[in-house]
Amino acid sequence: MRCPTLQELPPPPQNKCGWPWTEESGPLPAKRPNGQPWPRITIVTPSFNQGQFLEETIRSILLQGYPDLEYFIFDGASKDNSVEVIKKYAPWLSYWGSEPDSGQSDAITKGLRRGSGQLATWINSDDLLCKDALITHVTRNCVEGNVLYAGICIYIDKESRLVKTHQGRIHSLEELLRIKTVWRAGGHLVQPETIFPLELALEVGGINKNLHDGMDYELWGKLLLAGAKIQYTGIPFGMLRLHALQKTANGLRTTRTLLDVASDLVARAPQLPAYTREQILQELEVYWIEYQEHAWKASGRLARIGLPVSFVRQIRKIKEKISFDCW
Repeated sequence: MRCPTLQELPPPPQNKCGWPWTEESGPLPAKRPNGQPWPRITIVTPSFNQGQFLEETIRSILLQGYPDLEYFIFDGASKDNSVEVIKKYAPWLSYWGSEPDSGQSDAITKGLRRGSGQLATWINSDDLLCKDALITHVTRNCVEGNVLYAGICIYIDKESRLVKTHQGRIHSLEELLRIKTVWRAGGHLVQPETIFPLELALEVGGINKNLHDGMDYELWGKLLLAGAKIQYTGIPFGMLRLHALQKTANGLRTTRTLLDVASDLVARAPQLPAYTREQILQELEVYWIEYQEHAWKASGRLARIGLPVSFVRQIRKIKEKISFDCW
């Protein structure tokens, strides 16, 4: 599907201006200068009761000026105005649906499995793509089937005002797993700044529908386990909105999930030396204790929350496989 122009879309609300209300990207010509088609890009938006942000999200994707965009919206039977907003832009969507699902990961999975793009990503219903994100990416980078591309993420607030910018610094599976050292330094990957090869993502199992936090982190790990590389593009690509109702605001729950996922990835990474795997597990344990202490001070809670049971079980399994004196 060719992206629509600003004039083809419904007019924005009277009090809205700038990107993506009164501005548009590109556009690119229908084909590359050598006559070859541009790579198809699949984008999925999981949606549930975020109608206040959804229209801005949709417009930021449709106004990319890209010649071959595949855009899906899967709504989990929202009770607010989300479906009304989606119907407003339905003529320019590749597919949309609104029905009960098991959560965000389920919605993303539906879209990725339906997709046929060479590259894919998902943009949540409260996040955005940056202006010219897709155009700049494909004109500056070769599209490779084993590369996870990471640009720059722009953090915005509830009113879409700039808060800060972010760029990851992870280059390997080992660095991805070292949550304590890499994440605290701000080097982690933020999902809206990424775009990945769809075929490889599906080959490694895609999104885990049973994960409601950290599903992106697990996907990056599975891609790296499969031999993918990370390439940093330096391109402003996605915008992540900070607000009180977003899932990642529950830091304690998200951290517990990351521990589970990271320990599982360690168990599935025999290419890492035994001593490295052992060190990573020790770091994960220490990270949880330190994070928990920080949470106690911030919330005033006195009760200690133990390590996730699944994490402890995973450590025991790995200890049985790794013979190392430090244990």
